[in-house]
Amino acid sequence: MLAPAKNLESGCLAINYGADAVYIGADRFGARAAASNSVADIEKLVQYAHKYRAKTFVTLNTILFDDELEDAERLIHQLYNAGVDALIIQDMGILKMNIPPIPLHASTQTNNFDLERIQFLDQLGLERIVLARELSFKEIRNISQHIKTDLEYFVHGALCVSLSGQCYFSQTITGRSANRGACAQMCRHPYHLLDARGNRIVTDGHLLSLKDLNLGDHLKTLLDAGVMSLKIEGRLKDANYVKNVVSYYRQKLDQVLVANTKYIKASSGHTSISFDPDPERSFNRGSTTYFLMDRTKGMVNSHSPKSMGKHIGFVTSVGQGILKAKLNEKLNNGDGLCFIYDNKLHGIRAEKVEDGQIRVSDSSMLKKGLALYRNYDHEFTKRLEADKSLRKIKAKINVSQKDDKLLFTIKDEDNLSSAYSVLKPDERATNAALALNNFKKQLSKSGESMFQITSVDIASMDSYFFRMGKLNEIRRSLFEQHEAYRITTYKRKTIIRKTDPVPFPAEKLDFSENIANKKAEQFYKDHGVKKQEKALEISNAQEDQLLMTTRYCIKYEMGYCQRFQDARETPPEPLYLQDENRKYKLGFDCRNCMMTIRLA
Repeated sequence: MLAPAKNLESGCLAINYGADAVYIGADRFGARAAASNSVADIEKLVQYAHKYRAKTFVTLNTILFDDELEDAERLIHQLYNAGVDALIIQDMGILKMNIPPIPLHASTQTNNFDLERIQFLDQLGLERIVLARELSFKEIRNISQHIKTDLEYFVHGALCVSLSGQCYFSQTITGRSANRGACAQMCRHPYHLLDARGNRIVTDGHLLSLKDLNLGDHLKTLLDAGVMSLKIEGRLKDANYVKNVVSYYRQKLDQVLVANTKYIKASSGHTSISFDPDPERSFNRGSTTYFLMDRTKGMVNSHSPKSMGKHIGFVTSVGQGILKAKLNEKLNNGDGLCFIYDNKLHGIRAEKVEDGQIRVSDSSMLKKGLALYRNYDHEFTKRLEADKSLRKIKAKINVSQKDDKLLFTIKDEDNLSSAYSVLKPDERATNAALALNNFKKQLSKSGESMFQITSVDIASMDSYFFRMGKLNEIRRSLFEQHEAYRITTYKRKTIIRKTDPVPFPAEKLDFSENIANKKAEQFYKDHGVKKQEKALEISNAQEDQLLMTTRYCIKYEMGYCQRFQDARETPPEPLYLQDENRKYKLGFDCRNCMMTIRLA
């Protein structure tokens, strides 16, 4: 289970709450410019993760310009020296750099959608390929049967409506490149939908704003399809989101592991939490399984790109500043509520909940029958903030005596052991049974350490008197020493890069290959590409510039699909999206079930 880390704090939280690996951005070249971190902080996260045999990946998944190549290469060496387990990359120019033997993961930004491209990456010797979010179970299974590389797939969080790496909406309209970590999220904006005659079909609808992915009930399906890494999106999310969502998927994945012995957990330890994780109580726009189980309607939340939270009931009556509702969950003072009125999402605050009535900040738009959602759960948020769970490694302590020393040996669940010795005390215990009991009791305490001591065995030892402070010092030193031992014995994977001239599956490449530097140009030339176009970021947009290619289809969402919905009465095409500035033309490749958006 791979979790996002906005910073060092959230990365450690993700590990604490059950992640087998975390991914984090460095201070440059990551696809979330607002989530950058120093190499020093990343090194601290690496060491924290390695204690639990968990991994740390760094995102270098933007396209690079020529004047950035030296800095990027230097940064890669720094990250390798910091102990990072792998880099997640988009720019193939990195493969032409003089870099250390660090494993490379092909980001979903490399448009890992069709089998031929994925097979090319497989032959390059990359350690992992992050699949496109649009792929179905059948497609994933087919891919896994034709390659050897490990596969990763998103299971939770925000969705890009465009094929990843193939969105030029933000770059063309605002000059902010999604492939450079500065996406303006044009897909979250409201648009009118027009037919060929200019008739307005939809007014101010968020027609491209996908709901959030939630595949919590389909983890075994993904594992059976060949996925070995389940990825949670959210490098900009807060600590409570990390605690809640990571805990939810840890529990879901553990259920699969317990029931299927062929799967093995990828890291060590366990976490006991004081809350029931529920991703609907964290930021979400409603949930979708996207294309995993095939195409369905209701993939977008056309009302708002904001968090709707969890559906909790319906309004039954409305008074002046007061409402009554049929609720399926307890409501608390201070909760945030939202509802859809006039096709828009609106929010209110539950000021006071008493005697079946809810006093609210504004009741003017409420009416009987409206569905209520809770997008801020005051009590749940307090429970999350109060939970300070630590991930624990089970271990046993053995105590033995040799000559003038006492040897304290700790052996953990990974069969790693280390020893700490002290000179035996001069003073004998007057009450041997009580001394032994106190001795075991003090050594069994784990406190804020990473260990959970399951037993203390005494092989052979005379009865000595220990002051509590001395026993605490011994236990602390033993734990610190073994924690350091776990870090130093962690074996990081290194790779030998292949140099075979694997042919790229095409000889001509257009701007959508995102080639923005000389090393990327050389990479594709070395792999048989005869003609290359430059990335849009270093060239000029065309009059009918392609802005986006997506598997999501507005015609299907609206019920206008003639192929699968047998629609008869459909609006005249072409269809257009329109905002306050201009129109955008929709194109439909019905044979391949793809939609494009272009400048009109």
